[in-house]
Amino acid sequence: MFYGLSKYFKSLLPKRLFYRALLIVAIPVILIQLTITIVFFDSLWIKTNKGMTRALVGEIQTFIEVYKNDIYEKNEITNIFSLYQDLNIEFVEDKNFNFFFNERWFSPIDRTLRRELKSKFGSEIFWFNTTNYKELVDLRIKYKNGYFKFIIPKDRLTSTSARLFGLWITVPAFIVVIISLIFLKNQTRPITALAKAAAKFGRGENVDEFKPSGAAEIRQAGYEFDRMRKRIVRHLNQRSEMLSGISHDLRTPLTRMKLQTAFIKDKSLANKLTEDINEMEKMLNEYLQFTSSSFIEKDELFDLGELIIEIIKKYNNNNITKEIPSRVYLNGRKNLIKRCLNNLIENSIKYGNKLNIELSKKKTNLVIKVEDDGPGIPENEYENVFKPFYKIDKGRADSKSSVGLGLSIASDIIRSHGGNIKLSKSSLNGLEVKIFLPV
Repeated sequence: MFYGLSKYFKSLLPKRLFYRALLIVAIPVILIQLTITIVFFDSLWIKTNKGMTRALVGEIQTFIEVYKNDIYEKNEITNIFSLYQDLNIEFVEDKNFNFFFNERWFSPIDRTLRRELKSKFGSEIFWFNTTNYKELVDLRIKYKNGYFKFIIPKDRLTSTSARLFGLWITVPAFIVVIISLIFLKNQTRPITALAKAAAKFGRGENVDEFKPSGAAEIRQAGYEFDRMRKRIVRHLNQRSEMLSGISHDLRTPLTRMKLQTAFIKDKSLANKLTEDINEMEKMLNEYLQFTSSSFIEKDELFDLGELIIEIIKKYNNNNITKEIPSRVYLNGRKNLIKRCLNNLIENSIKYGNKLNIELSKKKTNLVIKVEDDGPGIPENEYENVFKPFYKIDKGRADSKSSVGLGLSIASDIIRSHGGNIKLSKSSLNGLEVKIFLPV
């Protein structure tokens, strides 16, 4: 139960650090403002208004009691109260006085005034309106065959400092939140930069000299990432250089072996050895070409659709169908992508008759689909065919011309761009290769 409740609350929280940090700053400020406002209105403003209203109603009641006494001059009493109590008083004769009025229950002034009048005069002998005039209150009290009309300044019922107080507690809150936005943006920017650099490095793109910034913890994470990046790059370069050196060194003994096979009298044995030597030489050439191109080439922005169409035209094959949209751009190593697509298309042409190529964009990925009507690959071999120099005994890999590096190189190229490659059965009953590249 508690796990489900916790999971529900987590789903309501924003996912980005910037907005979570903003909530941490904004929620206490809002709670403090609400607490201060409630305490102020309950303890100070409402009680002050109640006292002022009660005093006013008392003055009105005093006036009516004095007015009832016949020993006093009526006009003189009215003038005295108007002069000294700031009350504009008028007696109106009206036997059909209507006491019905619209009760504004949400107004603290109306609620307090109604409560005090009801306690002094009863429920059916008064009427008031606080909205007809901006700064005045119209109050009427029944008296004999008419009513007294009191025009009262509104500041006699309520404290005018409430609006000023509300302004003072609201404006600083907005200023604090805006300042927090600026500081939080500056604090989260280094994290965003670190995430972008890590994503770029994960896609195999060249990352310029990364400069950590921000708070001490973020700066430390940036330094550690930069050290890790340099170690990985150094390791990859050393591995590539070592394997390239071994491949170059193997050319010399292969050349000697070729010369020695020419002196073998048994031609059948000589032909078999020559085929094996040629296959080894092809493996070396394939690997050297791949390592040299992947090491030298830099990232660039290019039109992927245009590149695919250019590759298809090179084969001049009417059995190739395509569905390629225009202006689909990718930031990557163009020649490596071209080499990957060439390997896939050549395999499809070699083992099938019909070939279909599609390019589409789905959310944050570019999807390239290459499918043919060849014999396909058994499902249990899908993972194995991506291993270097791996061959299966039937279907697509029984040719001597294949060295087992085509799909392995294609997979390395796609993964170095941060993408993925998957195999499945095609709609043409052959093999379908799907490439996913992030944009």
